[in-house]
Amino acid sequence: MDDLYREYILEHYKHPHNHGTLEHPTISQEEYNPLCGDQIRIDLLIQDEIIQEVRFSGRGCAISQASASILTDEIKGKPVEEVKAFSKEELLELIGVPLAQNPVRLKCALLSLKALKAGLYGVGHLHDDDLD
Repeated sequence: MDDLYREYILEHYKHPHNHGTLEHPTISQEEYNPLCGDQIRIDLLIQDEIIQEVRFSGRGCAISQASASILTDEIKGKPVEEVKAFSKEELLELIGVPLAQNPVRLKCALLSLKALKAGLYGVGHLHDDDLD
C-alpha cells in the first residue's frame, strides 16, 4: 500500500493541481519552513464566503508541494467556515503517508495548511500548534 501512496504523492508533485498565482486574490499568504527551506504561497479568491478559486506556488520537497496540490483540490468551492475547520489530521489522511514519526516531514506536509489558515484568520503567521 505504501507504494500506492508514494505514487499518489509523486503524481501531485510532478503534475500539481491549482499551481500558480491569482492576479487579484482576496487573500494571499506565504509560509516558510526554516528547517528545510520549503516555501508555499496560497492565493484565494473568495466570493459570498465561498472559496471560488485557489492557487499555490512555491518550492520545496515532494511532500510539501504534493500536500499543497491535494489541499487546494479539497478546499475549492467550499465555504470559508468549513475550510477554517479543516484539520491537520484530515490533510494527513488525504496525503495517505504516515508522517507522525518524522517531525521534519510532518512540517513539510502541513506547510500549505499553515499558510491557508494564517491567511483565512488574518494572523500573519501561525505556530504549528495552532493547526489543531
